[in-house]
Amino acid sequence: MAKKVLEVKNLVKSFNGFVAIDDISFSLEEGEILGFLGPNGAGKSTTIYCILGLIEPDEGEIHIFGKDFKNHRSEIMTQVNYASAEFHLPWNLNLWENLYVYANLYEVPDAKKRITELLQIFEMTNWRNVAIRDLSTGIRARASLCKALLNKPKLLLLDEPMASMDPDVVDKGINLLKQIQKEENITILYTSHNMWEIEEIANNVIFINHGKIMARGTPLELTQNVLDVEAGEANLRDVFIHLSRTK
Repeated sequence: MAKKVLEVKNLVKSFNGFVAIDDISFSLEEGEILGFLGPNGAGKSTTIYCILGLIEPDEGEIHIFGKDFKNHRSEIMTQVNYASAEFHLPWNLNLWENLYVYANLYEVPDAKKRITELLQIFEMTNWRNVAIRDLSTGIRARASLCKALLNKPKLLLLDEPMASMDPDVVDKGINLLKQIQKEENITILYTSHNMWEIEEIANNVIFINHGKIMARGTPLELTQNVLDVEAGEANLRDVFIHLSRTK
C-alpha cells in the first residue's frame, strides 16, 4: 500500500472576509507528482503557504509524513523544500554562496559536493561566481530549483517554478525534474499556468477555483470527463479554460 506523504483535510483560510481556501481536502502518495491547477486568485499559493507554515489556516489539518505539521514543523521541514517564481535568493551573494548558505541551513551532508552536482545537472557551473542580481530572470529560476533540491527533499512544493524560462529551458527542466524525481523518489506538488508542463510531468491533477476543488483525476481523465469527449490524449488547456469559466 502506497504511503501518504501529504494529507490536507478540510483546509479553510479567509482574509478580511474573503475566502481564499474553502474546505479543501487532498493527499499525495509517495513518489506522486500532483498538478495543482487554477486561475490567478484560485487559492493555490495560499494552500502552499499553509503547507509550508507561512500562513496559519483558520480551520483544517495538515499532516506530512504521517505527522501533524503544527506540532512537528521543525522536524518535517528538514525533508521539505520549495521553489517559486515569487521566491528570490539574496541578491548580493553569488550563486555558489547562496547555495552554500542554504545547504548549511538544511544541514546537507557533503554540501560542496551536492552543490557541484546540482550546478552540473542544471548546466549552471559557469554562473557559480556571479551575483544573483546580475543573473537573468530565467537563470535565477534555475538557481531557485537548485536550492529546492539541495536537501534531497521527500516533499517538494513547486509554485510556477519555470514561469520565466524560455521553452527550450523549460523542456530541459521538466526532463531533469522527472529524472531527479525518479532517482530520489520525491513527491511533488506542482503548479503552473503552462498546461504542457503539467501534462508532461503530473500523474494526477487537482483543479481549484474560488477556493474549492472543482475536479480531480489524471490529465486524460480530466480531459475526458470535464470536456465530455472520447479523447486519446490529454488537453489540459481546454480543461483549464472550461473550468475557469464555470461559476
